[in-house]
Amino acid sequence: MGESTSARVQAKAERRQAILDAAAGLFAAQGYAGASLEDLGAEAGVSGPAIYRHFPGKQAVLGALLVGVSEELLEGGRRVALEAASGAADGAAPVRALVAFHVDFALAQPDVIRVQDRDFGSLADADRKRVRSLQLAYVDVWCEALRAVHPTASAAELRMRAQAVFGLINSTPHSVRRPGGRVAASSARATLALMAEAALTARP
Repeated sequence: MGESTSARVQAKAERRQAILDAAAGLFAAQGYAGASLEDLGAEAGVSGPAIYRHFPGKQAVLGALLVGVSEELLEGGRRVALEAASGAADGAAPVRALVAFHVDFALAQPDVIRVQDRDFGSLADADRKRVRSLQLAYVDVWCEALRAVHPTASAAELRMRAQAVFGLINSTPHSVRRPGGRVAASSARATLALMAEAALTARP
């Protein structure tokens, strides 16, 4: 592949990512149904029709956004859990690593979380199934890490703990960014991690 071809491929990938980044903010603010391709183009700095060079339509943008972030979470979760388990002094190390990973994600991507919560039902069937499959695999990563902390717990209890902590972590970035409710990122990160770890490791 020639240098000019590589540059074009990179530029196309960057424009595609810019559209997805713009979609996260726009869909979070206006809702998927309330945002047009023209709105999205303006937010991304391109004409509305130019989006068709990268996506078949608005629903495909939503699918790429939510499938992409679900893939990133699963890949990242597997990586940090494996790294933490390698030579760890205690069995809770992967749990702490997963908490830190997810807290960082939630604080960095509150718009994507809002879009996921509100507009999941607007996904095409294939994208909806793909996101669900990735999410279930991500929960399994957490359950595997939690098994070392709660060896006698049922699979259902481990899933409940993981999903409850997702709810805690995912909901908080919205409140800390509200006017009058801002919290420093470092403080929010530490508090969320402390609360999440306590919920995950507490004994019944």
